[in-house]
Amino acid sequence: MRGLTVKEKIARSIARHKRIVSFRSDFKSMGSASQISRALRELINEGTIVRISHGIYAKARPSSLSGRPVAQAGLSELTEEVLEKMGIPVRLGQAQEAYASGRTPDVPVYTAFYTGERRITRKITIGRSTVRFENKYNTKRKKTYKDWGAG
Repeated sequence: MRGLTVKEKIARSIARHKRIVSFRSDFKSMGSASQISRALRELINEGTIVRISHGIYAKARPSSLSGRPVAQAGLSELTEEVLEKMGIPVRLGQAQEAYASGRTPDVPVYTAFYTGERRITRKITIGRSTVRFENKYNTKRKKTYKDWGAG
């Protein structure tokens, strides 16, 4: 019996796990960096996985409309799983939170998550939809008297 190739090891690992999201670092013990890159590229071409961000992949299924591979879950679910895996507490962005609590009837235009003090520059994208990350440094807040330079 022959040994498994790096691609077969990665495909088996992805299929075994209940989670949808896999990081590239999950596979670093399975081969060299170039072998892993090649295997991931082949799995993307076969439609087994889709790339949602740099170094982050999601299990794929054929689209009911086009037949092309799409992620098995929606953008919000994938982002929640990514944040949990990164150890960041999951919290909705300001617009989603206001809509969910009934403070506004406006449906949020984009998906956003609040990351506290963590600055995340990573983009998580499915098709044309991209997640935005809000943190304590870039969320809008009302200016106070001190912010205007007075006393």
